[in-house]
Amino acid sequence: MSGFIKKYFGDRHFYSMLLKVVVPIIVQNAITNFVNLLDNIMVGQTGTESMTGVSVANQLMFVFNIIIFGAISGAGIFTAQYYGQGDNTGVKYTLRFKVIICLLMAVMGIVVFTVFSEPLVSLYMSDAESVGDPALTLGFGKEYLMVMVFGLAPFALAQAYSSTLRETGETMVPMVGGIAAVVTNLCLNYVLIFGKFGAPALGVVGAAIATVISRYVELAIVIIYAHTHGQKHKYMAGLYRGIYIPASVTKKIIIKGLPLLLNEAFWSLGMAAIAQCYSTRGLDVVSANNISTTVSNLFNVVFISLGSAVAIIVGNALGSGDVEKAVDLDRKLIFTSIWSSAILGAMLCGVAPFFPLLYNTEPEIRALATKLIIVVAVTMPLHAFLHACYFTLRSGGKTFITFLFDSVSIWAINYVLVFSLTHWAPLVSVPIIMLCDHLSNIVKCIVGSILVKKRIWVQNLVGDKISDKT
Repeated sequence: MSGFIKKYFGDRHFYSMLLKVVVPIIVQNAITNFVNLLDNIMVGQTGTESMTGVSVANQLMFVFNIIIFGAISGAGIFTAQYYGQGDNTGVKYTLRFKVIICLLMAVMGIVVFTVFSEPLVSLYMSDAESVGDPALTLGFGKEYLMVMVFGLAPFALAQAYSSTLRETGETMVPMVGGIAAVVTNLCLNYVLIFGKFGAPALGVVGAAIATVISRYVELAIVIIYAHTHGQKHKYMAGLYRGIYIPASVTKKIIIKGLPLLLNEAFWSLGMAAIAQCYSTRGLDVVSANNISTTVSNLFNVVFISLGSAVAIIVGNALGSGDVEKAVDLDRKLIFTSIWSSAILGAMLCGVAPFFPLLYNTEPEIRALATKLIIVVAVTMPLHAFLHACYFTLRSGGKTFITFLFDSVSIWAINYVLVFSLTHWAPLVSVPIIMLCDHLSNIVKCIVGSILVKKRIWVQNLVGDKISDKT
C-alpha cells in the first residue's frame, strides 16, 4: 500500500508546486464558466428560442475557439521546453509565431461566419416535432453570431499571450485578465440583455456585445502586463521588431504543430457534427443539451485545468532533460485528475435535478437536461483520464499520435455511433445515446494508457539554445 501511495500520490512539495500552477488556471476557468452559466440563465429568461439560438451560435464559436487552441498548441510545446531550457530567444520566436497564426485564423473566421452564417445555424434546425419555433431560433442565432465576429481577433490574440505567460510560469496575470473579462461580461449582460440603467433591452444582441467588449478587456490586460514587465519576461524584447522567425524553428513548430491544428479542427468539427446529430431529435434536445453542457463545464474545470498543468509541468521537465522526473510527475498528475474528477462527478450528480429549474423553459426540457447532466457526471473520470493522456502525449511532441488518438477516433467511433442511433434507432432515447457515446471512449482509455506507459512521449524537442537575430 505504501508503494502505491508513493507511486501515485505526491509529497507536500509536489502538491505545492501543482497548486501554484493549476489554481490560477482553475480559478480563471471556473469564473469564466460560472459567468457563462449566469449568462446562459439570463438569455434563458428571454425564452426557449433565444436560448437555443445562442447555444447553436456558441457551438459554431466553439469550433473557432478550439482551432485557435490548436493553432497555438504546437508552438506552446516548444515554448514550455525553451523556457525549461532557459532560452528566452526561443520563447520570443514561438510567441511571434502564435501572434501571426492567430491573426490569420481570426481573419478566416470572420469571413466564414459572415458569409455562411445562415446555412451554418440552419444545420441545427430540425423539422422533428419539438418545443420551440425553428425560424425564430434561426433568427436569434444569426443575430448573435454577426456580433460575435467582432470579438474573434481579440480573443485569438489574448490566447496567444496568455498561453505563453502560462507556459513560462506566469499563471496569475492570465487569471486576472480572465476574471476582469468575465466580470465585465456579466455586468454588461445584465445591462444590455434586460435594458437596465436606461440602456435599451437588446436581448441576444446585448449578450453578444457584452462578450465582445469583455474580450477586448482581457486582451488589454495581458498585453499591457506582458510589455511592461520586460525584465521578468525577457522574451518580450523586440517581439514586434519584425516578423522574422528562424526557418529551423518554423519548420519544427509546423511539423509538430500542424497535426495539433488539424486535430483540434477535426475534433471540434466532430463535436459540432455530433451535436447536429442530437439536434435531429428536436429543438428541445438542443435546449436540454445546452443546459447540461453549461453546468457540466463548471465542474469540468478541474480536469481541464490539470491537463494544462500536465503540458506546462511535464513540458518544463522534459526541456530541462530530467526524464525520470517528467515520468514521475506525469503519473501523479494523471492520478490526481482521475480522483478529483470522481469527487466532482458525484457532486454534479447531486445538483442535476435542481439546476435546470433555474431556466425559464418547458418542464420536458428540464427533465431531459437532468438526465443528460447525470450521464456527464458518471463518465467524468473517464474524460479526465483521456484529457491527461492527451496532454502527456502532446508535451513530448507526439502530435501525429494525438491526432489519431483524438480526431480520428471521434469521427470513426463517436460520430458513427451517435449518427447511427439518432437516425436509425428512433426508440433509443437521447440520454441512452449520450451514455453510449461517452462509454465508447473506453477504447481510447485503453489505447491512451498503453501509449503513456510505453513512454513514447518522452523526448526533448528544443535541442541547443538558439541565437537572437530578431
